[in-house]
Amino acid sequence: MRKISRALGAALILGALAGFASAAPAIQVLGRDFSFPNALPGMPQRLSDFPGLQINAFTTNDGVKLSYWEAGKGQPLIFIPGWSANGAQYVNVMYLLAQRYRVIVLDPRNQGLSQKVDFGNRIARHSMDVRELGQHLGLQSAAYVGHSMGAAILWSYIDLFGTAAMSKVAFVDEPISIYAHADWSEQERRDAGGTTTSPERMVAAFTAGGPVNALTTDLKVFERSQRMDSPHYQNSESFAAAFIKNDPVALGRVLFNHTVNDWRDVVRHKINIPAAIFSGEESYNLPSQRWAQSVVPGTLLFSYTSAEQGDHFLMFKNPLKFTQDLSSFLER
Repeated sequence: MRKISRALGAALILGALAGFASAAPAIQVLGRDFSFPNALPGMPQRLSDFPGLQINAFTTNDGVKLSYWEAGKGQPLIFIPGWSANGAQYVNVMYLLAQRYRVIVLDPRNQGLSQKVDFGNRIARHSMDVRELGQHLGLQSAAYVGHSMGAAILWSYIDLFGTAAMSKVAFVDEPISIYAHADWSEQERRDAGGTTTSPERMVAAFTAGGPVNALTTDLKVFERSQRMDSPHYQNSESFAAAFIKNDPVALGRVLFNHTVNDWRDVVRHKINIPAAIFSGEESYNLPSQRWAQSVVPGTLLFSYTSAEQGDHFLMFKNPLKFTQDLSSFLER
């Protein structure tokens, strides 16, 4: 009964938040405290050790209630998570950056604590959601960071709305085109980051446990996501698993559209503000990130070594280095 009451209370709080766009402490929204499995120097041992963390919500112009996580004061810094990801996984990153910035992490539609809907499941609509988040927050300008699919959402945002409301932008390890066209040369495939020639099989592998091989998708993402080789990653993944219940059907709704977009024209022609890219030796995306750096003048590329956890999840596995590098870019 206590579990049911807590769940119902959390649902009621989230509904109130979405309706009235007010703020509530994360521990109140989630319904309980949480103890992280690893006690790490300078990091919270319990959720209650991060008292400034809030979970808020707003309603988009197509009627979808989106949650976002917020902490800190100062210049606004907005994170857009990747496919299937959520604000809970950013708890370490937020804790470190909230000491200097007003940090906001959006739960995209169908992800995290945001509403599950069967409409608007396109990258373009996701970028509109990001625009409406900025308007909801009353931001004239903010720095934006997109991880994985979140980077594609920001490329769509830039394509549709330009960069007037962006001060700086960072992209974390996202292929420029996941779909590898049959008429590309090998160099074109590497530059774009193409990893599949069958979007349908890739979607099935990620959402329904379909058969997977190296021709279907990037197997290293699967392998590295399961490798709990960082105590920070263990903490954030455990926290997310305790409170976020993913719906594979809902998550899958945007994945095909995400897979088949080719953003090379946006990267080549429309990024006209200071930009940074993060990748590493343990990611098959590194060649495409180097291509992106080569076509966007002045872009910084932070390439992490294997010892520095330089894979697709580098920001969660090595949040100390990531937040230091990101801050150095933002303060330039």
